[in-house]
Amino acid sequence: MVDSLIKLVSIASPTGNTSKTIEFVEEFLKKQEVITKRNRKGGLIATLPGKDDSKHRMLTAHVDTLGAMVKEIKPSGRLKIDLIGGFTFNSIEGEYCTIETASGKTYTGTILMHQTSVHVYKDAGKAERNQANMEIRIDEKVHNADEVRALGIEVGDFVSFDPRVEVTPSGYIKSRHLDDKASVAILMQLIKRIKEEKIELPYTTHFLFSNNEEIGYGGNSNIPPDTVEYLAVDMGAMGDGQSTDEYTVSICVKDASGPYHYALRKKLVSLAKENGISYKLDIYPYYGSDASAAIRSGNDIVHGLVGPGIDSSHAFERTHTSSLEQTAKLLFAYMQSEMTYE
Repeated sequence: MVDSLIKLVSIASPTGNTSKTIEFVEEFLKKQEVITKRNRKGGLIATLPGKDDSKHRMLTAHVDTLGAMVKEIKPSGRLKIDLIGGFTFNSIEGEYCTIETASGKTYTGTILMHQTSVHVYKDAGKAERNQANMEIRIDEKVHNADEVRALGIEVGDFVSFDPRVEVTPSGYIKSRHLDDKASVAILMQLIKRIKEEKIELPYTTHFLFSNNEEIGYGGNSNIPPDTVEYLAVDMGAMGDGQSTDEYTVSICVKDASGPYHYALRKKLVSLAKENGISYKLDIYPYYGSDASAAIRSGNDIVHGLVGPGIDSSHAFERTHTSSLEQTAKLLFAYMQSEMTYE
């Protein structure tokens, strides 16, 4: 899982420009001889047949990440940016980034305050971190907007943030984009295990690798009509008042969209207890998932949300290998369990 995760976070995939990561997952699944198809939004759906084809399950994880677009080419030759996804400007200050032009050419840069130099700007530390003050310093000899455009850079070009992924000897994984590539890596390896061990699942199970979750509608379509259970696998949010940590699987009971299905939540807790899996129940106050998007779209499904605990979400994130392991164990048990709904 960790090897897959390192590869995943190293592939740029801000929402709206995710094809390279989808191709990576697709090639991985082809090697496992898994049936896959693309939806029109560019997401990937994999299917494992089960004993019962009259009731289906669907699990999702999203490959799209936070990012930005070029909003304006400034007269100075620097770039103003517009954010993709729900994060703050201060969380990307000082970050290395890559600008990808419409032709596919890439340029590197650094995201900085316009008033960065304390030797020049008296209020450098007090100035607001916002769209007006933050800009990209391009690593090219450019002095004005015309020289930038001569490189092929234009308004609407995608900007991705360097992940700076690192795995420590103590088992911590530090990187941007653990949301939600940690979950993608978990699902990839679980599918591989099921194929290698020739495990027949009790129900036909679909895996949606969605690509628009960060803007709210990644998993709201392409849900087979026979789907009964829909489980989003996404990060557990940490902070003051939260029980989620970096070492267990987080089972979400409620987020900004409201409570998740009570019976499914209790079933997940029961599976965790039966299998000796460390878990935490939690509420994420400012959060939505592919499962909540699916419910909002009118799908008649039982929906749930679990995932590894991620510290400093939508900034420079961190988790521990044990959280990935506990999440994988719960999902492995869940996929082999029976449905108990009337």
